[in-house]
Amino acid sequence: MTTPPALLIAGHGTRDEAGAEAFRDFVRELGRRHPELPVAGGFIELSPPPLGEAVAELVERGVRRFAAVPLMLVSAGHAKGDIPAALSREKERHPGISYTYGRPLGPHPALLRVLERRLTEAVDPAWDPSEVTVLLVGRGSTDPDANAEVFKAARLLWEGRGYAAVETAFVSLAEPDVPGGLDRCARLGARRVVVLPYFLFTGILPDRVRHQTEEWSAAHPETEVRSADVIGPEPELLDLVWERYEEAVKGDLRMNCDSCVYRIALPGFEDKVGLPQQPHFHPDDDGDHHHGHHHGHGHAHSHAH
Repeated sequence: MTTPPALLIAGHGTRDEAGAEAFRDFVRELGRRHPELPVAGGFIELSPPPLGEAVAELVERGVRRFAAVPLMLVSAGHAKGDIPAALSREKERHPGISYTYGRPLGPHPALLRVLERRLTEAVDPAWDPSEVTVLLVGRGSTDPDANAEVFKAARLLWEGRGYAAVETAFVSLAEPDVPGGLDRCARLGARRVVVLPYFLFTGILPDRVRHQTEEWSAAHPETEVRSADVIGPEPELLDLVWERYEEAVKGDLRMNCDSCVYRIALPGFEDKVGLPQQPHFHPDDDGDHHHGHHHGHGHAHSHAH
């Protein structure tokens, strides 16, 4: 019987130790769920272990083939460029390994169900959903396609659930910011707002969302505002990562090419088309970095279809 490829989980990284440990716990739980294959996980930046260390761990365990799944909600620069370029670097470091690359999690129906659960936990049971406006807050990116994915998630969350509206905001790098998003909700007549962080785990940015929400709420007592929790290591998330793994292994990949800033000349971002992707160098990765020795991989995730 052919040995199945190992599973490598690629995370973003956070300066928040609780958030980093939540990721590491999640990877360990995936390993417990799937004892039939090696499972490892690492970060692109900010947190140990670096992705290169996770690959080295797999290689030391005799792994020659693995599937890499980005533990990210949207296809921004990390998922489109940094991780594929880092994996290409690891292939040079470890001759003989091969890998397939899965797609980000996206606004999957299973995650939408978790988001709905977080909303239910946050609101007063007496509130009618038709009187509740939701503000979905994403990380924010300089990639317009990534920001558009958060709007897509907001629309899918609104569909069929009976909320008055689901508005969108970002905590960094993109507008509207959290206060601006709450201002918009108020101008639209919202009297009850739930701020819903579109994040997998706790961390610096979700904490900032909550803090900015509390500041805005204190200055606008006429609007009742509640804060919901992050998605967290729910069973739905574990199942979805496994689904992405199986897609990658079977070759059933559908990267979001249609509005990708590296393929399509979007207004104001024309200079990004065709840019070579280079890996992040994780500060904890003390391997041979080959600084300045990149091989112009182009759009490195290669849009495998």
